[in-house]
Amino acid sequence: MSTFLRTLVALVFVASAASLMASPASAGDPKIEAAKEQGVVGERIDGYLGIVSGGADASLMRRVQDINNKRRAAYDDLAKDTGTTPEQVARVTGEKLISQAGRGEYIMDESGSWKKK
Repeated sequence: MSTFLRTLVALVFVASAASLMASPASAGDPKIEAAKEQGVVGERIDGYLGIVSGGADASLMRRVQDINNKRRAAYDDLAKDTGTTPEQVARVTGEKLISQAGRGEYIMDESGSWKKK
C-alpha cells in the first residue's frame, strides 16, 4: 500500500473515530455546557476547549483543563493506533466539534478569533 493511500485510510479512520469521541469529550458536564451557552467557554479548531471571556472562575478553568488533558490523551492514543499525529487527530476532532457546536456558542477559527456560531 502506498504511503499516500495509507495516510488517506488513516485520516478516514481518524475522522470516524473523532466523530465517536467528539460527543463525550465534554458532554455530561453541566457546568461546561452552561459555560458554552453563556459564551464563557468555546470549542477551538485545534480540538480543545478554550476560555472565551474573562468570566471563568478557577473551578471552571480547572474543568476545562481537565477535559483538555483527557482529550490530549485520547488524541495521543488514537494517533498511535492510526499512524497519524496527535495534531492531526485533534484537528479533525476540532472541526467535528465546531460543526456540532450549537447556535450562539463560540468557536475559535483558523485566525485564532472567537466567533459566535
